Amino acid sequence: MKKLLVVLFSISSLIGCKKVKKEQQVTQAQVVEEEAPRKDIPFVWEGANIYFLLTDRFNNGNPDNDVNFDRTEETAVLRGFEGGDIQGIIQKIEEGYFTDLGINAIWFTPVVEQIHGATDEGTGKTYGYHGYWAKDWTTIDPNFGTKKDLENLVKTAHSKGIRILLDVVLNHTGPVTEKDPVWPDDWVRTGPKCEFTTYENTTACTLVANLPDILTESDEPVELPDALLAKWKEEGRLSKELDELQLFFDRTGYPRAPRYYIIKWLTDYINDLGVDGFRVDTVKHVNENAWADLHKEANYAFEMWKKKHQDKILDDNPFYMVGEVYNYGISGGRNFDFGDKKVDYFDYGFKSLINFELKNDADKSYETIFKKYSKLLHTKLKDKSVLNYLTSHDDGAPYDKDRTKPYRSANVLLLTPGASQVYYGDETSRSLTIEGTEGDASLRSFMNWEDLDSLPETKKIHEHWQKLGQFRANHPAVGAGKHKRLAKSPYVFSRTYNNGEYRDKVVVGLDLPKGKKSLWVKGFFGDGTQLYDTYSGTEVTVANGKVILENDFDIALLELVE
Repeated sequence: MKKLLVVLFSISSLIGCKKVKKEQQVTQAQVVEEEAPRKDIPFVWEGANIYFLLTDRFNNGNPDNDVNFDRTEETAVLRGFEGGDIQGIIQKIEEGYFTDLGINAIWFTPVVEQIHGATDEGTGKTYGYHGYWAKDWTTIDPNFGTKKDLENLVKTAHSKGIRILLDVVLNHTGPVTEKDPVWPDDWVRTGPKCEFTTYENTTACTLVANLPDILTESDEPVELPDALLAKWKEEGRLSKELDELQLFFDRTGYPRAPRYYIIKWLTDYINDLGVDGFRVDTVKHVNENAWADLHKEANYAFEMWKKKHQDKILDDNPFYMVGEVYNYGISGGRNFDFGDKKVDYFDYGFKSLINFELKNDADKSYETIFKKYSKLLHTKLKDKSVLNYLTSHDDGAPYDKDRTKPYRSANVLLLTPGASQVYYGDETSRSLTIEGTEGDASLRSFMNWEDLDSLPETKKIHEHWQKLGQFRANHPAVGAGKHKRLAKSPYVFSRTYNNGEYRDKVVVGLDLPKGKKSLWVKGFFGDGTQLYDTYSGTEVTVANGKVILENDFDIALLELVE
């Protein structure tokens, strides 16, 4: 496949160590490409390589929007706005940063308007830089940009074949501050705090003090809050918002209950912009029926957008929802156990759930991890998936917190069956231990672009993540295929993915000896088969059931030469 893919993904500009002979073959492939149709690589969410970033902490594309709503109070360390914005993400898409990293979907923290004031939850004065403290779901927070910026982000990403996941919150509003009044009591509860020991005291409660919980289980009609109406009137869009709500409730027949207002507001971003999926926050804290409602309306909005923009459709994948069910692990299969009740969230609109288990598996043998995940994904979780991660924005016990094992982290995350979540800075060993921080702020420092520009070891780590990420993006078999060990020592395994007429098969070797090495592929690739090791940039031929490589790398990523 390499002969075709180099042209399409510009991989040759990254590896840099290819031999002259190979470069000549690439030129020949370009000629062949003109004569024959390209074998398209299907995008499958089950094997996606998703990049997760904090919008405020990734890249400052527009310094003019750094301060809004008089958010000028001094905050605790890393608990104020730092300047990252939507325009900063667009810049990195345009530069090819994500493409070079093999990323085919981007999830960024919520960008709807946040509370204007600051609050202290016990970890120091904090603004809503993280996006999870909504004040108004119908508009973009100017600290992050504008709706036009978001529209440009989606268009730019799609032009590169990258999907966009919006991070959405239905569970709660932002905290109450002097500038941000509490929503009416027929919209929210302000107590009791969750205890997390039963279904009831996990869903009908507030996550923390002063985080009003939307009454998502209620079907009782409610009026819009006076504060929101006044805000819309001042902004000159009151009649537009009310007219749109009328059309939504007339079409659906839903009662004007709190969750349906928010579902309308969230799905507007699909209908207007064509976003490809939702990462859904705090899933287990909301009655599961609400997620079925969200999924139904999201699907409807996605189909409506496709009908209006048939020339911009990327593929026939349905709208995608991945849920954050805190502490869900892949071993649980389709059920999450509250203690007194089990819920199958996959039955309520979710294609995938974030898997909190991989960080605990990550130091086991590669074969133990890969075999386990492949088996579960093709039995208990058949036709569903998990989103694996090793570090995140709110997991205080991540894998390799001190960043001493960046290469193993890449190997485990990007080669384990399932979808992968690269947390911004995983690929550059961004520090997760920041002096002076409290709580999860330590996990949320600004992206370490300076290290990538100046430190040789950071560049080397980054290149490793790029090579694995591109191999993963080019081969659905890596994340969505079936795993099989071919040899124990040195460790060699295969992945195979079949979907209709499309077939993808690869071989990977890990913990290989430096210098000359023999990789056993008998029974998977026949003698005489030409393979290309994308890691070293070497073409080889199978002979006597094996291939011979000679280089200083301890990894090989083998694909068919077509």
